[in-house]
Amino acid sequence: MKIKFKIWRQEGPEDKGAIKEYTVNDLTEEMSFLEALDHLNEQLVLKNEEVIAFEHDCREGICGQCGVFINGRAHGPINNITTCQLHMRSFNDGDTIFVEPWRAKSFPVIKDLIVDRSAFDRIIEHGAFISTNTGSAPEANAITIPKAVAESAMDAASCIGCGACVATCKNSSAALFTSAKINHLNNLPQGKAEEHKRVEEMTVQMDMEGFGSCTFTGACEVECPENISIVNIAEMHARLMKAKILG
Repeated sequence: MKIKFKIWRQEGPEDKGAIKEYTVNDLTEEMSFLEALDHLNEQLVLKNEEVIAFEHDCREGICGQCGVFINGRAHGPINNITTCQLHMRSFNDGDTIFVEPWRAKSFPVIKDLIVDRSAFDRIIEHGAFISTNTGSAPEANAITIPKAVAESAMDAASCIGCGACVATCKNSSAALFTSAKINHLNNLPQGKAEEHKRVEEMTVQMDMEGFGSCTFTGACEVECPENISIVNIAEMHARLMKAKILG
């Protein structure tokens, strides 16, 4: 395959940045999208040019670090997958592919396709945990949890924090991410002791990070690689109202 890449290049957070064009030959349909970028970087090395900076780690759709816009869509043209799970067979020989970083005020560009998502970490630090002295590992059946509750909690816990929800939302809202982290623990018995504190402190931190408000357009759910439902957002708001009423 011969592909023309148009990729956002930006030397640092304060630089203006621009789209630059690269033509890559000898790509195969079996290559993942990140392998195609690796192939391009190998060519740049041979030309003594600076390689394209992009994030990746597991390359198995688990860590969420690889997220970029591909032809204007988060993670590319296939529903509910991460960028590393996208393969070149999703494109045609001779295609032009635009690749850009996440676009959100709270995700400033570090370099090229890499953005700073530490705002997510700070939200997690304000409640996405339980405070308890566990000692040795507790017996698995010590606390019985209804199947529906366990499934709801695990569905929320599947969020990998890739940031596609924020980048896709017209308001750059982090409501889907934050609600998933809140509901994961608030649905479980172990999280009940701190449920009100958790929802209040995490939503406050979300606002402090500069994320926009949710207007329920549903774009975040569509682009989420883990298919997390916006029902979580409604549940988060209900929990927040309850927490404020109860003080």
